[in-house]
Amino acid sequence: MSGKNGNTLNEKEKTFTGHPFSPFSQMAEKNGKTLSEKEKALAGLPYSPFSEELMNDQFRVREILFKFNNSKPGRFNSEEFRERDNMIRQLFGSVGEILYVEPPFRCDYGYNIHVGEKFYSNYNCTILDCNKVTIGDRVMFGPNVSLFTATHPTQPEVRAEGPQSAFPIKIGNDVWIGGGAIICPGITIGDGVTVGAGSVVTKDVPPYVIVAGSPAKIIKRLERKQKET
Repeated sequence: MSGKNGNTLNEKEKTFTGHPFSPFSQMAEKNGKTLSEKEKALAGLPYSPFSEELMNDQFRVREILFKFNNSKPGRFNSEEFRERDNMIRQLFGSVGEILYVEPPFRCDYGYNIHVGEKFYSNYNCTILDCNKVTIGDRVMFGPNVSLFTATHPTQPEVRAEGPQSAFPIKIGNDVWIGGGAIICPGITIGDGVTVGAGSVVTKDVPPYVIVAGSPAKIIKRLERKQKET
């Protein structure tokens, strides 16, 4: 197994994770401290998602999501509505006062997702939150929107060894992401952006534009309008 800069890892640099798909992980240090797989993920370093800590976190999320995705629908402010709302608040790292997520919804860990005020997500949203996902105020997702912080090596021989990486996604205020859009790892989307349905966003998006396509490109620039007082 190769380490950083292609060097071969010795036995002391290998850690068994107890999962057949990713049996080893590479040790990494920061300020003299050995990083956990979770810390490596948040630092954008190669890591194994099959450490005991991360697998326990994933299992916890799957239990909550199973209940959420199979919960009984309820009218606004009913007991069923409040139960769904509480489950999402248990999942996410931080939330605004008002949010609504339509089931089914899926994520990896939940605690890396941070949303602002008046967040709305339509059906079948998937957020692979192996790194932080920060979403601003008044953001809307159409159906089947996907946010992927996770990525894998493009070199097949390296990918076969099992490491993956994750890079944060940041979405500004007043953003509308159309149905079926995909936001790739490490992307920042500015305030006031509209992402067209089916788009694949592979580069940062500046504020107040409309982007569409695969890969997404700017098709219109918007003027900022002052709110009437």
